[in-house]
Amino acid sequence: MENYFEPCFAPDQLRAISSVGLAHIGDAVFEILARTWLCAHGKATGKGLHQAAIRLVCAESQARRAERILPLLTEEEAAVFRRGRNAQVHTVPNHASRAQYGEATALEALLGWLYLSGRRDRVNQLFQEMMEEAEVCR
Repeated sequence: MENYFEPCFAPDQLRAISSVGLAHIGDAVFEILARTWLCAHGKATGKGLHQAAIRLVCAESQARRAERILPLLTEEEAAVFRRGRNAQVHTVPNHASRAQYGEATALEALLGWLYLSGRRDRVNQLFQEMMEEAEVCR
């Protein structure tokens, strides 16, 4: 690969990446989208910005947002989501249930898979749907 900033993996390369690996990338994708969303909505102060980002990217919030997009997923995307939900994670944050953490991991795996497959338009479309009713965290 020559362009790590805009990767585009082939299907066989994507299948070789573990669900945890996909979620690792998807976590970063969601984080940058959430931070961009906050800046675009006028939330641009240091500590307040950081706290707002934390509220958006926590497992509980991601699980709620995942529920919004589930009906919109293609069959292939839903399969990746399920694969991510079934990932073998050994630690769950104290503030989230195992179910919430599984949904958040599934969302991150889906976003990672879409990003690595070069489907940034789809990532953006799903993110916009997730954030449609979101308020700027104050």
